[in-house]
Amino acid sequence: MRKLPRKPKLVNGVGVNDADYVVQPTGSDGKQRVCPYYLVWRSMLTRAYCPKYHAKYPTYIGVTVCEEWHSFMAFRAWMETQDWEGKHLDKDIIVPGNKVYSPATCAFVSGQINALLNDCAASRGEWPIGASWHKKNKKFHAQIKEDGKKRHLGLFDTPGAAHLAWRKEKARIVRTVARECDDPRVVAGLLRHSYRIESGAV
Repeated sequence: MRKLPRKPKLVNGVGVNDADYVVQPTGSDGKQRVCPYYLVWRSMLTRAYCPKYHAKYPTYIGVTVCEEWHSFMAFRAWMETQDWEGKHLDKDIIVPGNKVYSPATCAFVSGQINALLNDCAASRGEWPIGASWHKKNKKFHAQIKEDGKKRHLGLFDTPGAAHLAWRKEKARIVRTVARECDDPRVVAGLLRHSYRIESGAV
């Protein structure tokens, strides 16, 4: 009896590896190497569709990948047109709050830019972001992290005032970083984020 051809195994339940080459070849030294395009594509699908990843990073629940990019080679064709080396694939700098990986919403950004907006959506505990209780002075301490270092912004009577100081300074930092970017889509996206931060929308 003639066997039917096996259906290709899907990556994270949706992705089709339609490459016409081996994406994880074994070198003459016996070590396996992964195609950088495939590595980014597989990681993107993991963030969008892997339940174990969602259990660890619940902010990715509800994220999807556009149907075009379910094809590895379609994603690779787009990635080859981008300035990607040494950078991170980002889905929500261009469009704040975006949940879909697609050519219209994604860009490759530096590690600095990728980390710049991460703390805006994180859980902050008892006080709003940027504010903490300064026991010695019995006031609220405002501080911000820039280039991996915390910087003092002042002491305030209320947590809201400390948070406002953080918002203004964070927006300024985001606008400064935007001026140093080459990608006009990323520049526009960062400016949109800065206005949202300053207005208290995030």
